Amino acid sequence: MVRTLLPSTVKNFIPPRKSSSRKGENGKVLVLGGSYLYHGAPILSSLAALRAGSDLVYTCVPKINVTATRSFSPNLIVVPMVDAKLTRGAARKLVGVIPKELDSATIGMGLGIQDREALKMLVKDLLDRAMMISLDASALVPEVLPEIRDKKVTVTPHSGEFKRLFGELPPENVKQRTRMVERHAKENGVTILLKGPTDIVSDGSKTFLNPKNLASMTVGGTGDVLSGVVAAMLSKNRNPVEAASAAAFVNGKAGAMAQKKNGLHVLATDLIDFLPGAIKSFDRIR
Repeated sequence: MVRTLLPSTVKNFIPPRKSSSRKGENGKVLVLGGSYLYHGAPILSSLAALRAGSDLVYTCVPKINVTATRSFSPNLIVVPMVDAKLTRGAARKLVGVIPKELDSATIGMGLGIQDREALKMLVKDLLDRAMMISLDASALVPEVLPEIRDKKVTVTPHSGEFKRLFGELPPENVKQRTRMVERHAKENGVTILLKGPTDIVSDGSKTFLNPKNLASMTVGGTGDVLSGVVAAMLSKNRNPVEAASAAAFVNGKAGAMAQKKNGLHVLATDLIDFLPGAIKSFDRIR
């Protein structure tokens, strides 16, 4: 079943917030990413997760990026990764340091991965904690597929990353593209959010389309923002296809608002600024 996302549908995918809730009850998120070259990616994801309603975000970056990340925003709880890239030792230490009761994690934005076995080990450990996980960018490698099969994991590739992960390049035609996404989602037991002019979200059973056609959103970092929003949604809604669909819609709406203001001269940080406005109409308190 393929449906185009509508605001009325998305509203049902975003749970209301309790008026009596306390810090942490609206989402505790881990963001793992960054490298010597791509220090900004996890910052964008983390701020996006906060703007999308998460209460606490733990931003894990290589130790070489810690000072820059901490100085960028006082809103971030920065967790140093002991090595410059993800190694088995770094993964083991990270699992021992992060809080045990996190709701979701997003992994891969700008992340240098020295050992793909370390990625597999980390993902397995986090899944053992019943944590919702989304994978992006450098974490989208075929070696990880056996670890995430049938585990309610979300992957958020663009076309090139989709090919690296699944071995096929998605066609330009939306119908053909949708069928390919549905097939790989079903075969691998994952939820796929394929980014593009029309985002396609599918778990192999339910499929949602999010037409954007925003020429400004080709700028670097918009995918990192999306990853943060996905993590925020997963921390509140443990249904991956619903959470990913809501995130795609909200991220696209923020992009449209940014483009309306700035034309084709949009920055990824502009999307973060517009996230509250994009999600405000879905806010509910009970």
